[in-house]
Formats: sequence, C-alpha cells, structure tokens
Amino acid sequence: MIHARRTVVAAAAVFAVVVGSPGLAHAQPAADPTPSTPSAGPAPAPVGGLPAGWQITGKRAGQQLTWRSDRPVPMGDAAVEFYSGDRLLGRPVAGKDGHTFHLGLEGVTLGAAKDLQVRAAGRRLDEAGVKADSKRRSAMKPVKPVKPVEPSALPPANPVDPGVPGPYRTVSGEYTLKSVQLPDFPAPVEMRATVTAPTGAQGKRPLALFLHGRHSTCFTGGADGEALGEWPCPTGSKPIPSYRGYLHDQKLLASQGYVTVSISANGVNGQDYAAQDAGAQARSSLVRQHLARWADWSGTGRTKAPAIVRKAARADLSRVLLVGHSRGGEGVNRAAMDSLSKPPADKDGYRGPVRWKIRGTVLIGPTVFGQNPAPDVPSMTILPGCDGDVSDLQGEIYVDGTRGVSRGAALHSAVYMVGANHNYFNTEWTPGQAEAPADDDFWNDGESPDPVCTPGTATRLTAERQQAAGSTYTAAAARLFVAGDDRVRPLLDGSNVRAASAGPARILTHAVGARRTAAFLPDAPVTVDGGRLCAQVDPDPATACLNPENPGGSPHFAGWETEREPGRNAVALDWSTPGSAVRVRPGRPVSLSGAKSLALRVIVPPNTTGTRMDVSLTDTAGRHATLAAIRLDGLPGSDRTASYWGQEVRVPLTAATAAGLDLKRVKSLVLTPRSGSGQAWLMDAWGWRPGMAAVRQVALPRVDIGLLTADEGDSGVRTYKVPVRLSGQRSGQFRLFVADPETGEVTSRLVTVRPGSGSVDVPVEVRGNTRFSYGTAHHVFAKAVRGTVVGNHLGGLSVKDDDPMPTFSATPLAGRVTEGQSLKWRIDQSAVADTEIWLEAAFAPVDGGAELSSTDVDPRWFEANTGESPSPARPLSEVEGFYLGLAIPAGELSTEVTVPTAVDGASEPEESLRIRMSIWTEDRGQVEGPVLDGTVVDAP
Repeated sequence: MIHARRTVVAAAAVFAVVVGSPGLAHAQPAADPTPSTPSAGPAPAPVGGLPAGWQITGKRAGQQLTWRSDRPVPMGDAAVEFYSGDRLLGRPVAGKDGHTFHLGLEGVTLGAAKDLQVRAAGRRLDEAGVKADSKRRSAMKPVKPVKPVEPSALPPANPVDPGVPGPYRTVSGEYTLKSVQLPDFPAPVEMRATVTAPTGAQGKRPLALFLHGRHSTCFTGGADGEALGEWPCPTGSKPIPSYRGYLHDQKLLASQGYVTVSISANGVNGQDYAAQDAGAQARSSLVRQHLARWADWSGTGRTKAPAIVRKAARADLSRVLLVGHSRGGEGVNRAAMDSLSKPPADKDGYRGPVRWKIRGTVLIGPTVFGQNPAPDVPSMTILPGCDGDVSDLQGEIYVDGTRGVSRGAALHSAVYMVGANHNYFNTEWTPGQAEAPADDDFWNDGESPDPVCTPGTATRLTAERQQAAGSTYTAAAARLFVAGDDRVRPLLDGSNVRAASAGPARILTHAVGARRTAAFLPDAPVTVDGGRLCAQVDPDPATACLNPENPGGSPHFAGWETEREPGRNAVALDWSTPGSAVRVRPGRPVSLSGAKSLALRVIVPPNTTGTRMDVSLTDTAGRHATLAAIRLDGLPGSDRTASYWGQEVRVPLTAATAAGLDLKRVKSLVLTPRSGSGQAWLMDAWGWRPGMAAVRQVALPRVDIGLLTADEGDSGVRTYKVPVRLSGQRSGQFRLFVADPETGEVTSRLVTVRPGSGSVDVPVEVRGNTRFSYGTAHHVFAKAVRGTVVGNHLGGLSVKDDDPMPTFSATPLAGRVTEGQSLKWRIDQSAVADTEIWLEAAFAPVDGGAELSSTDVDPRWFEANTGESPSPARPLSEVEGFYLGLAIPAGELSTEVTVPTAVDGASEPEESLRIRMSIWTEDRGQVEGPVLDGTVVDAP
C-alpha cells in the first residue's frame, strides 16, 4: 500500500522541487509560454541559493522551476531533463525563445539546490555542469587523455553489397490528405508524404515507410532564417519539409523494387509536449493511419488513390519495412508493437483493423524513453558515434532490451557508425542541403576541438559519406528482413564484414537473436569469481559498471525512469597483471549443443589497444578447454561520445569438442586476461550458428500504465487504484516500479500476467486533512521481463489538494539598523501547511528619500544572489536579475528574511530599501504578500 505523505524541508539549505511524474512533460515550445525572463541576454544569476540560470518563475502560468541557457538550445529528439543529482525531477517545456525551459510544479520531490542539473541523453547542458562533466569524464579511469585517433583497417567486404542500385527506374511525387485528430493533441496532424517507387516492376512490391524525428516544425526566410517549434505554423512561416530528407534512401530502395513513402510529422513534433509518452503513441497512430490508406490503395481503393500512388507499383502490405529516425524510431517501434498488441482505444488515434505485416524496423539514432522494444519484430538500430542529440545512444536498448522477453528468434542488430552525427541522415537537417535552417548537431567546443567528431578529423564522416552509409545499411535491413536474403546477414550480425558502398565509414555491428542460443547472460542468476557482477544503472560507484558520474558513456547503460534498476547487469573485469581469471557460472548448466561458435559481446575502454584474453569453458564433469584467444581495440572516443560499446567476437567451439566437453551441460565460462593490465565488461555470451530463424509474430500480453487524478478530501482515508491495464490471452511477466512520493525511493516487484487478467492492483492511500499543500504525485512505471510488451510505461496518481492557502504577515525584527548590521524580518504564516510554501522576494523602489545601493550590502551576499560585482554602485531596485527565493517549511509557521549591510565609510543620509513579497497560491499563480521596509543609518 502506498501512502500519500508530505515533505518537510529547511528553506535555507534544501530546494524543494514540486514536479509531475517523470516524463509527463517534454522539451517542447509551449502553446502559450509565459517566461518571466527576457528572450535574449545572459542567463539569470544565482537565485535564493540556486545555481546560475535557475529561478522559480511563472507568475501568470503557475509555479514553475525555470532554467535559462545563455545560448539557444535547438529543438531536438533527446528529452531535456531536470535532475537533482542523479534523481530525475521531470522533463520541462521549452519556451519560444529557445533559451528557457519550464517545469510545472505538481507533486513533491526533494533536492539540494547545488545538485540541480539539466541533461539531455546523459549530457549536461547547464553552465555549471558542462565543464564539470567534461572534467569528470576525462579524469575517469580508464579513459586515457584523448589524442587524434587513427582509423583502424577496414574489414573485408561482404560478397553481396546492398548499396548497389537495382534495375528499376523510379518515379516520385507527393500526396496530401485530410488532417487527422489524435488523442491529447489540440490541433489536427497533417497527412502528407513523399513517394518514390519503381516503375515497370511486376506484381505487388514491398512497402518501406519512413518517419522523421523531432525537429523544428516551421521556419521563416530561407536556410539562414528562423526555425520555430509551433503547430500549426504561425502566419508568415511555412512547414519544414523534414519528410523529404530521406529521398536518397528512398531512391536506392525504389531502384531495388520497393515502394517507399516518407511521411510528415510536424503536427506531432509541435504538440508532443501534451502527451504523457512524448508522442510515441501519436507517432504510431500516424504511421498506422498511412498504412491503412496504403492498404486501401493496394486493393479496391486504388482508383481513388492520389496520382503518385497510381503511377507507382502496387504495394504489398504483407511485406512492410518501417524506418524511423530518432523519435521517429521510437514511433515506428511502437507502431510495430501496436500492430501486434492493440493499444487502449482512448489513447490510440487509429481504430481500424490491422491489414499489414511489419517484417522489420530500421531505427536511426532512436530515442527509447519507454525502453520497450517490440521483441518479435526484427530490427536494425544505427548508433551514430558522433551523435550530439541522442548522445547516450540509448537506441542500444532496442537490442539489449529484447533478451529473454520472447522467443528470441527475431534478429536485433546494432550498427555502430564511427564519425556519424545525428542530423545528417536527413538531408533537410543538413547545412548546405536543407531548405530550412540546419546545423551539425555534434556539440563542438571551439576552444577544445573534439579529436573524434570535429569536422575534418580522420574519423568524422562528411554528410555525403554518412548518408551513403545510412542508405546502404537501410537497404541491407530491407534485403534481410523483407526479402529474406541471408547473404547480407553478415553485414548486420557482428560478422565483421563491410559493405563496399558504405565507403570508408568505419562500421561495427553486433546482434542478439536469430539462431543464437542463450548461454551466459548476466541478467539471469550468475556467480562471478575473480571479477564482479556490476549494475548497469546504479548511483553507487561500488556496484555500478561505470562511474555514475559519467552518465551517457555507454549505450548499454542508458538510464531510465529510476536511478537504480534491478535485473540489468554485466560482468566487470579489472586486472593489473595478466592471468587474473574471471569465472562466470550461471545458476544452472547451459547448452551449446549445435552451436558453431561462442559469440561474446565485450566492452573495452575507448582508445585502448591490444586488450587480449583467453576464452575457456568447463562442463559439469570438470572437463576444461581453452577455445581461443581474443584481441580487442577500443572504439575511437572522447569525453563527448558514448564509446563504451560491446564488440562482438566469436571463438569456434572445435577445441571444446576435441577436448570431449559435454556441450549440452556447460558449467562455466572463464575469461583470462593476457595483456598487462586493463578493464573490460562482458555483456553476454551466446551459442552462435549462421542463418536466420523463423520469426513467429504473436500478440504478447500488453501492459499500459494510466494516470489518475484524485482530490485529497478533508478527512478520512480513501484508497485509489492506479490504472494498470492488461490485455492479451497469454501469460508473461513484467516488472512494476512504484516511487515513494516523499523520498523518491523506488521499489519494484515482478508481476505475472494471466490470460484475462484485465488489470493489476496498485492501491494508493490518500489521507484527507484541512492543511494546505501543492498536491502529491505517485509515480508508477513498468518494463517487460518475459512474454509481455509495455505500451504506455509511465503513469500514477496525482492528488489535488482542496484546502485554502494560509495568509501571511511580516514583523520587523531589525527594521532600522546601523551600517554593518543585518536587517531582519519574520514572515508569519497563519496556519501550518503540509508542504513548503514558496515566496518570492524582490526589491522595489522606496517611496521617498535615499535608496540602498549595491555597495551598501555585504558584497559576498550580493554576488551570491546576482552573480555580479556590486560595483559600480546602483540602487538595489535597478539591479537586473536580483531575486530571493524563500520558503516556509512544511509543518512550520515562519521564516526569516535577512539582508546583511556593509560599512562604506562615507557620510550619507539614512537610506531605505523595500522588499515586496509574493506568494504561490493553490492554483500555482501568485498574489501579493507583505511589504518589508528597512532603514540603514551611518555608524556613529
């Protein structure tokens, strides 16, 4: 049972942040933003003990935690997130100025003011954190001081090259249909697309649908104009044609016999702040709306199809490939899931039947906020090594997150593309190619060029080379997943071959699924001797795989909704001398019978060379065999890249067979380092056989977490149930997480789904009273474990308070002082509250006489609250950015306001100051509070 509780904080030392459920709001221009900071100029100074750039704002729009960057933050795909230390506070809404981010205050979470951070995909954005983050990463063992990296030799070319154009001529055109209304979005979403298809192709042809990511929606002027994030586009602007950015991919596929369509999603991007899941369900709905039209047009509705569709070959909806870039990748993954396991009708913008079959997905630099891949749909995920947007390369979870969830027959491949950035896969996001404003998303520091990703370095790809490589590997996925050509599988499954059409791009791959059999998976019960079983997500350096102060360093260890997540592990090796064996023993013997090789995914530190180790097996009879030695070089990396990535290495099992090992009963895996010293992490090991397995797509039980709102009441205890909806006719398991509303501590439990279960019982007790509060939020989220999928992963209960706010008065404790002393007032509250009540205190002009200046107060106090020097002297009421944040702690009745003055040695008349107080109300607006007047006289 969860109990609704309140939070007590000391106003002087702790900053209490009141937020909604993590993930309920996302970085997105607000429909009617009301930032209280200017749209240009430097970031605000420290406020009431807050770090530079932070304020409590929103006099008109309600109480908000606000951060303002001193440089524009482009609209992108990674979620901008507010943190307190390692605790996620929430995802803010972006103001129209491109600098300001606001997080609405609803529910209560604690955090020290000094711990406030702004992150996007693990990367710090706030001024205080950028230098500290870079310094920590550079100093963290085992990253060596980075120097220019020489590209390693390219692997051999695969005999079959999917990047070679096919025999068909192509035709291109566009269509525009009536816009559609999607749940949670106030404005309709466009139905617009560009089509490229083969001409002269016989019979129905497979369909490839592209969905772009989250980019600016509209622009004024040309490529040097202004990009906007609103929808519909304001007068005088026009939509950015992001959907035209994949024509190079479309033309290649169309020449090979595919009908291709790339759809526009500006209407989703401009409104996804309104959706609980950042628009994943809306993007899925939009994809399926288009697929439904194509199902009509491939049959009896062809005569009513748009002209370009009638010119193209007929589409075969039983052979569909979905290609998604960034948040588009998350959208097409959800569309694949929704096509198998039906989403809740009230959240889905498509209600019709499923008349298509998705054979595979291509996910380019994708987000994965829910960490909920579709396990039975084959996928290929491109991880751009120089991604400056989704910089933690969280899309790796589309591979790792499928392990053990379903039958494991679907191939899930990760393609790590050294030197590729996020934007250049889309020509409309590429400078020099785009119609609208575009940029290189990689975050270069002019004073410290990145040795891996700065344009012109040996490892950074040009836009043209990146696009060629992206097209080639997209075509490889189409040829493998849709056409079933096993000859291109080695390009995707970790076989260390390359496609000649990808040019000089250095591309590494690994995979799970297909004909692999699970052997040594650290997520299952295992014992580790000589090394340690480490947690992929954990704030404790003693148990975490990587230093938790280095978020975003490894794609495998991408964070989620909780700072500690059970069940996600790896095996860490750390040795100072060769021969320090590490033994991994699963809970019960594993079978490698029928496997040709043992395939391991091993991480070694970036920029290291020559990590060597022997790989051995032992069976239950005690027979032991060394299979082979492996050698690994680290990926090119810097403190700005996510380069701790598992490379696939395979060792043949012939030595085990020769030694008489019983491969049906293997007891342990032994890794023995042979290099002098080093570190490595074993992600997993599999029995590997070539070829693809037959994929049987089934409707797995589905979990969707809902969001409930309730009133607190004046008395008694009410029990509410968080809506956790289950659907499907099979059995499975998922992990349910519940966050304590006071401490933020997360507990979890495994839940078994039975056919016809319907729902899961998550009771929440709400105790009514007559004390004021801002409300309480109870967060609930879920992740699939076995035989299930999770749609909407996040929800909970929001408790609204219905009690009147106390009134406030002020009493001077030292209202007239001699210079060098402190002015003091006590702010009294008429009744105790269940939450701290925030008050703003700002200086105002005095009614008459001389006003205290910036040099009349303690200079340390002045600098701490403005970030500026007190000189030259100016009246306090004219100091820009001066602000005091105060709070009366929960359960208390007063707080004090202190202004220390300084002795200036000059003969002056008495000087005065005035402080106007304002109080946050129950509806998160502001009302005027007490006025504090004080006077300072010269020392005798």
